[in-house]
Amino acid sequence: MKLQFRKGYFLLPIILLALVIIIVGSLFVFSASNKNSGKGISIGKEENAKESMDAVPRTPSVGSRYLFFEDGIIEVNRNKRRILYFYANWCPTCRPVDAEFMEEEGNIPEDVVVIRINYNDADTDPKEKELAKQYDISYQHTFVEIDSEGGEVGKWNGGGIDELLVRLR
Repeated sequence: MKLQFRKGYFLLPIILLALVIIIVGSLFVFSASNKNSGKGISIGKEENAKESMDAVPRTPSVGSRYLFFEDGIIEVNRNKRRILYFYANWCPTCRPVDAEFMEEEGNIPEDVVVIRINYNDADTDPKEKELAKQYDISYQHTFVEIDSEGGEVGKWNGGGIDELLVRLR
């Protein structure tokens, strides 16, 4: 049996191969430039988790208004207005807001505490998962204000410190 090619069909595999090489090469260059600059989006969840853990100490200072979840922290702050911030370390909108809260912690009113809870990433523990279920969280970057008994007062998605201040009025 003799194979016959129509005129021009032999170019299709060559063109497809060239496109694949260009796309893979572009991704490689993009990834390398982000690693070198220290800016941009990281693709791997484990890498983001490590960067998140390296960038922020887990133990808050005394009098902090932006806290990371640990067992008992919600109850200890019962005398303040409590905002639960459901966060994921791989989330491209959560990470800048996390940094904003740390940098502008002094702008959070003294009677308010924002507690960052890992929603669905490598750092999420069973108690954080339980909180997400309790407050019916289906999306990271969700805020829930709770009362002294832990009941939901309000819930919203998105925003940073400015949105928080508007919601607290």
